[in-house]
Amino acid sequence: MALEPRDFPQMWQKPSSDEVLATLRLLEVKPPIWGHKRRLSDIVHEQEATAYFRREVVTYLSSIVKSSLAWIEDDDEKDAIWSEASRRLSERCGRAAMGEITRRWPFREDDLSPTFELIIREPPLIGDAVGLKTWGSSYVLAQYLPRLSPTSLFRLFDESLGEPRPTVLELGSGTGLLGLAAAALWKVPVILSDLPEIMPNLQHNIEVNRDVIQSLGGSLDSGVLTWGGSSEDEVDQELFGKSNQFKLVLAADVLYDDVHPALLAGAFSDHLSHHDDSRAVVMVPHRDETAQKLRDSFREIMAAQDSPLICIEEGVLSGEDDWGEQDGEATVECWWGIFARARPAEPVV
Repeated sequence: MALEPRDFPQMWQKPSSDEVLATLRLLEVKPPIWGHKRRLSDIVHEQEATAYFRREVVTYLSSIVKSSLAWIEDDDEKDAIWSEASRRLSERCGRAAMGEITRRWPFREDDLSPTFELIIREPPLIGDAVGLKTWGSSYVLAQYLPRLSPTSLFRLFDESLGEPRPTVLELGSGTGLLGLAAAALWKVPVILSDLPEIMPNLQHNIEVNRDVIQSLGGSLDSGVLTWGGSSEDEVDQELFGKSNQFKLVLAADVLYDDVHPALLAGAFSDHLSHHDDSRAVVMVPHRDETAQKLRDSFREIMAAQDSPLICIEEGVLSGEDDWGEQDGEATVECWWGIFARARPAEPVV
């Protein structure tokens, strides 16, 4: 039976510590299992149906935090109640206020892919460590990958052409959701990469999911790759010391600052193979006007490099985020683009 606000033990009733703690544990917010195909109307309906309950819960939790709990004699029990109530409040103040969470990200069977799920740990968000957050756009692109391999990327995956499936590089892997999914869905080796401070959590998620990935035909590796870096601390020389190795390079939701478009474009230029069939796949969510400007700047820089990378195909998919001040998930439009190296101009005869 669902817990109703009228059932909460009120502070004026002087409930026991066990009773209050039991209620607080029932009010724990469980991370949602996202599905980007949920319709906006369904999300809005769900939010409207639960808005009253959320308001009542926040009011109740605040009453506990403010209460002296004078009728409870044990100070340790009081501290436990206040701590638990504070955690429940933080869970309702956006993702940035929460501690470490682990999410299950489902991938449902269809004509192009099997059913499996990935287990992704997200440590507490500290400062600007956005790589510790699993962004909704990564899930959007991950679910779209099976549609790309037989169409836009078919020359990389059609084994009748006599070439093995490519080893894929992911730039700015973060918690690893996109790269892990690519290995499973495409049945390919994937090398995930990010900044040194992001790698411990990324490697944890790789190990947690390695058996699942291997059972589906993929394989995983990872290494430090700092865009624009060159020292051994910034770049794993064993994996990335050689330029232009990869026929397929992925990146999702990695543009946050004015310097990022040039750095990301440089990383694609450095690591994408010069083979005619090589492709870069990028996703940028349009959360605000700044994000769109960063995307436009990135496209311009990609096209202006010595070996230009041109967007040859693009589209928009709808996804969900639980980032920022929104109450619950927010729908966001996610732009995706596929880039190829521009062919040299034919000489004029």
